[in-house]
Amino acid sequence: MANPVALITGSGRRRLGWEIAQALAQRGYTLALHYFQSQQSALENVTQLRQAGHYAEAFYADLRQAQSVNEMISRVLDTFGRLDVLVNAAAIWESQSLEKVTADDLRRHWETNVLGTFLCAQRAGLAMVPQREGGCIINLGDWAITRPYTDYAAYFVSKGAIPTLTRVLAVELGLRNPRIRVNAILPGPVMVPETMSQEERQAVAQATLVKRLGEPRHVVQAVFFLLDNDFVTGACIPVDGGRTIFAPSETQLPQA
Repeated sequence: MANPVALITGSGRRRLGWEIAQALAQRGYTLALHYFQSQQSALENVTQLRQAGHYAEAFYADLRQAQSVNEMISRVLDTFGRLDVLVNAAAIWESQSLEKVTADDLRRHWETNVLGTFLCAQRAGLAMVPQREGGCIINLGDWAITRPYTDYAAYFVSKGAIPTLTRVLAVELGLRNPRIRVNAILPGPVMVPETMSQEERQAVAQATLVKRLGEPRHVVQAVFFLLDNDFVTGACIPVDGGRTIFAPSETQLPQA
């Protein structure tokens, strides 16, 4: 069998999806990098991977549109002949006070964070059904849907759907091919905004049980676990330093 093929949405920009893509490339995966508005960055990422000896291509899609998603998955299949892994990393995360949240804010977050994730997983998963080896789908959620903080109401409402979406698709696809598994990772502060001050970073670190910030590699390790352990499906794994279960005594801390 040729190298397995992984599609990572939201990997055009140098955020968490790109970190996962690089790690999978080092593991021998052929990479399909999805982008929407970051074509130049996506092409630069492809060039970097190729220069390192990896096989990679960039694929455009507006994940809010079913036809665009279908066309992207079809192009991936036409290019590589199969699809073994889908990592749904594309998302938007916008701050807005509750008083200013509009219906459009909710729709925008829902369409990207939920509809886009579902459409990609649906189309990719059904493409995996006839494959003897099945496939693996990993969705990225957020630890703070359990203990949401302020000013991200539209975002958390959308991310709160990811665990249910994950379990539903694990059942639907697993019954069609028991070698297809669908899981989710719920990251904590593993890639805090560059604009965050050192004082704010320290406060966020102290808000975890492990008293430190995470790194992208911690999410990558969770991705590897979910790829390697073929007895795990429908699971939602926090990678958050304990933030899901722990609230610091301070009443107000910077959030990430």
